[in-house]
Amino acid sequence: MKQEPEYLVFSGEMPPQFDEAMAELGPLLGFVPASEGIPVEVFRAKAVVVEKQGPHVRMGWHKPVQLYRALSLLRGAWDQDEFRREEQPCFETGMMFDVSRNACLRPDTLRSFLRRMALMGLDVGMLYTEDTYEVPGEPYIGYMRGRYSQKELRELDDYAALFGIELIPCIQTLGHLNRVLHWPAMAHYADNDEVLLTDSEESYALLRRMLKAASAPYRSRRIHIGMDEADGLGLGAHLAAHGYEDPHAIIRRHLLRVKETTDELGLKPMIWSDMYFRLSSPTNGYYDGDPQPETAGVVPGVQLIYWDYYHHNESDYSAMLEKHQRLTERPLFAGGIWTWAGPTPDYDKTLATTIPALSACKKAGVPFVLATAWGDDGAETNLLTALPGMQLYAEFAYTGTYDAAWLARRFATCCGADIAPFLGLSRFNRVPGMNSALRMPVNAAKFLLYQDPLVQLFAKDTEGLPMARHYEKLAVEYEACAAAGGPYVKVMEFYTKLARVLAGKCRWHENIKAAVAQDDRERAKDLAEGLLESLEQVEALRLSWRVLWQSTNKAYGFEIIDGRMGALRARLETAHSRVLAWVRGEADETLPELKEPGLPYIQREGGLAGSYLWSEIVSACR
Repeated sequence: MKQEPEYLVFSGEMPPQFDEAMAELGPLLGFVPASEGIPVEVFRAKAVVVEKQGPHVRMGWHKPVQLYRALSLLRGAWDQDEFRREEQPCFETGMMFDVSRNACLRPDTLRSFLRRMALMGLDVGMLYTEDTYEVPGEPYIGYMRGRYSQKELRELDDYAALFGIELIPCIQTLGHLNRVLHWPAMAHYADNDEVLLTDSEESYALLRRMLKAASAPYRSRRIHIGMDEADGLGLGAHLAAHGYEDPHAIIRRHLLRVKETTDELGLKPMIWSDMYFRLSSPTNGYYDGDPQPETAGVVPGVQLIYWDYYHHNESDYSAMLEKHQRLTERPLFAGGIWTWAGPTPDYDKTLATTIPALSACKKAGVPFVLATAWGDDGAETNLLTALPGMQLYAEFAYTGTYDAAWLARRFATCCGADIAPFLGLSRFNRVPGMNSALRMPVNAAKFLLYQDPLVQLFAKDTEGLPMARHYEKLAVEYEACAAAGGPYVKVMEFYTKLARVLAGKCRWHENIKAAVAQDDRERAKDLAEGLLESLEQVEALRLSWRVLWQSTNKAYGFEIIDGRMGALRARLETAHSRVLAWVRGEADETLPELKEPGLPYIQREGGLAGSYLWSEIVSACR
């Protein structure tokens, strides 16, 4: 957002490194610290305070990052002669970036996020690093995965500290360690494919090296040590070595050992809470579990984080918070910015889950709320699209409510763009007439992108929907967004090309089975020849995806996207060749896949559910 510079003369009580912080943030707001210009009095306060009367400005802050939020509030009200705003956050608010699902954000991208976080007033940042951090003496941890060096993390921590943002290391110390344990050289540490072998001195020596390395680059003494979704705990190598044991006892004993190390290193650990609930659930679920304090085995001094990205009713969150409060005095909370459903985020789901969740947290007095942006199954959604979600969490924290117009205004100030195209990306996942299931919403952009042109697993689910027309309209809309320019042109160009590919593929999917069933060879020939244009569009999408990836992420991980797009092109070419052979009447080509009756795949009670794994979308075979 281009703005004429305003020269400000700051005086009063500034936080440490204010000049350096303003050198980074001033250009984003069009504010230039100067010796002559508009006077700005800065003072310590109990909250965020912004006062503007004509050419005189006063700003109050309690935490350093709140002063930079105050500056962004000032910029948003700059055209007003008189303005006063005071904000008292209802909880500490943080942002977690998933850098473990193939995409490791580049350090310069993370610095850009930190600048935006400062303008929003977000207190805390986390990098979710399962194995993507350097552990001296452990070459396989993060090998060929884009791991962050100790130097990179230290410099990022220094940069965050400029703005008063606390970076907290976030690792795994039990489950979610597949990318460590899959190496043959590391297999002796494994209970199963995902879970570390507990009650092993070798494992605890490894964990000490991991905890020391993960925490060393950071100022913060807080550390997130994971321990979620440790499915099969005690049922693999542990079972063979020790026999069966109640998982409650195993996880408590393991956590006590890990806490000995965090205590030794002067760290304050937090963990995800779900394993306490799963072990007491009849379904191994999270939200139907009801652990009792006397049997749960919660370890004192370890903070529990309740995570929930799914529910739409405030009462559901309140009930779970009450259960947590029986286990720990002050549970923390993590919600989700839905960036893991495929190549597009889902802001319909994000808004529907976040607002009731944060309302419940405010009423329950939760002290810390974390926004997560996961990248499951290949990090197909670029994390620049998480910016509106970050703004949502920040605005709720400082205002205690949700206001769509205010959110849009703040996004324009802090991120320099119109929020509407970002929120509108949900339309890639829902074609008109497509009813989405509640818990795991439909993600049409992913399953339609990768659905095989011949083995059409979703044909019955999408029967009769105007898919091609829907994506044609989106292509026109996002092409106009890209042409308008701005800081997120690469994002808009990517979605333009994605919409074109989806439109072309959907024209095929909507028509080819009927053409074959009706023996309409002329129509089938036209459709097959149309795949040549789709092949070009897929290649254009791949190249755009690569440009976007390389502009924000380290190079590692894109080989997975390249492979998926290469497989898609190969299958489109195969479909083109085989349908033309059928058109010519070649005896050995009967197109049996296109003659099989369609069966429902993702229909659930309430609508279509999401299909979130590439490997389950492309084929019924393995």
